[in-house]
Amino acid sequence: MIQIRRSEDRGHADHGWLDTHHTFAFAGYHDPEFVQFGPLRVLNQDKVAAGRGFGEHGHADMEIVSYVLEGALAHRDSMGNGSEMRAGDVQLMSAGSGVTHSEFNPSRDEPAHFLQMWVLPRTRGGAPRYEQRAFPEGERRGALRLVVSQDGAQGSLRIDQDARAYAGLFAAGEGATLALEPGRSAWVHVARGRVRLAGEELGPGDGAGLREEAALELEGLEDAEVVVWELPEAS
Repeated sequence: MIQIRRSEDRGHADHGWLDTHHTFAFAGYHDPEFVQFGPLRVLNQDKVAAGRGFGEHGHADMEIVSYVLEGALAHRDSMGNGSEMRAGDVQLMSAGSGVTHSEFNPSRDEPAHFLQMWVLPRTRGGAPRYEQRAFPEGERRGALRLVVSQDGAQGSLRIDQDARAYAGLFAAGEGATLALEPGRSAWVHVARGRVRLAGEELGPGDGAGLREEAALELEGLEDAEVVVWELPEAS
């Protein structure tokens, strides 16, 4: 079964410095049909104005994954980490027992465009942890590159959940297939461009949940950037 989530049906808020779309319930936006998908609790597509950002704030018991699409983000946290992320970089912050952090667009004139994704952890109250890695375009081109996993396979970032995230870049005619074992589901998010999934055309901001499917097959219809989460079966 495949459930399509169109971009225009997502939650949306424009705060001036932040233009954000919510695939699932978040902050003041609530949709009882799209609260979460398995342990995938948040999938926000954010554009942050130049010189602006999220001030210091706290999280606990959440696996927070950020994937930069365009521009740059500067990260600071209470664990002493300080870094800058650019397009293709993936950050994983395991909030555990509690952490504070900030994210800031250091550019004077360019917006930062990124995906902010939260996954419920398997365990609560652990020690906070931070990882970041660049995944070159060549590794994502015409493929689904593993970027997050429970065991850190293939150099991916390690998450406290039985979940795997993949990032892919597809030109028209390029495609990839991901097998789904029994008891596994998947969420596909198109960050930009257009792809075909199981006969359905998905455009920028569109998403799709797959349950009880043996595989997902993606084909680029124009230059596209896609993130896929493979997860325990979603109810």
